[in-house]
Amino acid sequence: MLDELTDSSNSPDAAWDAETLIAEHQTGVWRYLRAIGCDPSLADDLTQETFVAVLKHPFQNFSQAATASYLRRVAFHLLVTLRRRQERFAVTDDMEMLDRDWSRWAGCDASGNEVIDALADCFSRLTKRAQQSLKMRFSENATREQIARSLGITEHGAKNLMQRAKLQLRQCLEEKTKR
Repeated sequence: MLDELTDSSNSPDAAWDAETLIAEHQTGVWRYLRAIGCDPSLADDLTQETFVAVLKHPFQNFSQAATASYLRRVAFHLLVTLRRRQERFAVTDDMEMLDRDWSRWAGCDASGNEVIDALADCFSRLTKRAQQSLKMRFSENATREQIARSLGITEHGAKNLMQRAKLQLRQCLEEKTKR
């Protein structure tokens, strides 16, 4: 696929630049699409379409931040186009605000790796019961009743445990990522 996107009249470094562009920004584009509401398979498809669209035309890589922002805009517009075709789209007028918030959240590399690492560290600091309750809720889609039964506590106890754990995660993340 990469061969189709690079013209043989381009310099020999053109394919390498495309590979580098994809390697450096694919994760960030995918995470951005997930953050704005795409399910994993749609994020996969739109991430691929983003790079295909960008690499079909001459592309100037000015800086990491500018490139990441440009790729997010392309991905966003591809999502808008898809949603309009499906007649399932709620529009936002403030793309700059969305982009600014993503950049603040994702960190300097715009992939979100910094925040993911911080989240993993903060998660490891929770009690085992708190970790188990959040894993059950968000990885397994367990109900509060199922979580309570598994932990041997009441439903209200499970609710409180998860609320406290989420608050601890939020505070820890804010401390680690002070932006």
